[in-house]
Amino acid sequence: MDYQYGRRGNGVEKKMNSTVAWRAGTSVVKENNKEYRIEKDSIGEKKIPAYAYYGIQTLRAAENFKITGLNMHPDLLNNVIIIKKAAAITNNEIGLLNKEKTDAIVKACDKILNEKLYKDFIVDPIQGGAGTSLNMNVNEVVANIAIELLGGNKGDYSIINPLDDVNLGQSTNDVIPTAGKMTTIILLDKLVKELHRLEEALLVKAKEFDDVIKMGRTQLQDAVPIRLGQEFKAYASAVRRNIKQIEKSKEDMFEVDLGGTAIGTAINVNKEYLKRIVPNLNKVTGLEFSQADDLIDATQHMDAFVSVSGSVKSCAVALSKIASDLRLLSSGPRTGLGEINLPAKQNGSSIMPGKVNPVIPEVVNQVAFNVIGNDVSIALAAQSGQLELNAFGPIILYNLFQSIDTLTFVVETFIDNCIVGITANKEKCRNDVDNSISVVTVIAPIVGYDKASEIAKRAQNENRSVKEIILEENILTKEEIKQLLDPIKMTEPQ
Repeated sequence: MDYQYGRRGNGVEKKMNSTVAWRAGTSVVKENNKEYRIEKDSIGEKKIPAYAYYGIQTLRAAENFKITGLNMHPDLLNNVIIIKKAAAITNNEIGLLNKEKTDAIVKACDKILNEKLYKDFIVDPIQGGAGTSLNMNVNEVVANIAIELLGGNKGDYSIINPLDDVNLGQSTNDVIPTAGKMTTIILLDKLVKELHRLEEALLVKAKEFDDVIKMGRTQLQDAVPIRLGQEFKAYASAVRRNIKQIEKSKEDMFEVDLGGTAIGTAINVNKEYLKRIVPNLNKVTGLEFSQADDLIDATQHMDAFVSVSGSVKSCAVALSKIASDLRLLSSGPRTGLGEINLPAKQNGSSIMPGKVNPVIPEVVNQVAFNVIGNDVSIALAAQSGQLELNAFGPIILYNLFQSIDTLTFVVETFIDNCIVGITANKEKCRNDVDNSISVVTVIAPIVGYDKASEIAKRAQNENRSVKEIILEENILTKEEIKQLLDPIKMTEPQ
């Protein structure tokens, strides 16, 4: 399909089966009743849908990176836009951007944020170029909205230029990592909120089950008695510990390399901009970011994200272990452990009527497996950075956000569709304790390990209780047995 430029102005020129129209500052070509504007970059020209707020750089990226088929994370988009807003304010303060352009850019950013105008952000989350495609997508959309606010036509970059104005004082290499850290903070806060809910739900169950005595198990074999409430309290403690680890790892997200531009040397950055950009970001966000002391280091290395991923992975591992425990404790219900009942949420089989599976703990396990895999990818991507930049930021952010989001969502369903509805089979738990041979452990300090082993072996071989053997051999009196073999007492230091 041929088309050609004419002189700027109003006019119409026909070329083959197309019509090229000229609007102030832009050219529009019609094909099959659809309008396109023509944009040009250092590589060449492309037709951009006339309605689109994105431009040529975005379209090239969308064509190059058809990877996941997913949209960019909305929180990441928001934070890149917030950085553009803070940069415009800063550039105006130091006299590099006039008030008219600044107001238009700021209003464009606010319009996108308030109205959630995401349809023109079309680049894939996984992309080459360290996130340049995302940065350019935002630059172009903000510029074209600002152009329209000033009464111009999309693509007339003489009014607002995506690079010279919207991207002024910035580089992909300081914008995207900073936006990534901002997004990580937001997502971690949501995760921690759900984890606190989970801790509280487990503590409620710990109190409810405090009088339920049952057998503890090591290596899936009978060990010594424990209270079901103690097990649930231990789960709550594990959640609390992981909350602390996540909060600790989050601290490094507040140190950003904004202002460092391409490689951390702050090339093309006004000294006043360098001083003011992070304080202005803080004003816009209401958060307390600090500029890295060594911007070159902060631009080269992504290990802070590795630390966060590690804490999220650690939490996922702990939750997976808890979920697996619940699956075991509820197994059966008649031929397994059957100590607890999980709430029935859906039919468990298309062939076995009445079967109900532990689907909520199962999905916790699956999310954990995925988080662990994501953590490996993040570690590989972080260590693969070369010299002054890590080009693999997009896959780090994609996997990290997925890990945090999915863990947040699965914790929510774990609480609401599983934990709060768990009930205990108190009699079953008590009967297992009474029939257990492992209670002989408590008399080992009195009669010696070898004698205790002999009693346990007899009880096993003769299918009798430990109490019966002890009485028969006159090792202890009934009162001593009552005191020593009280399973509740066995669960606390005596």
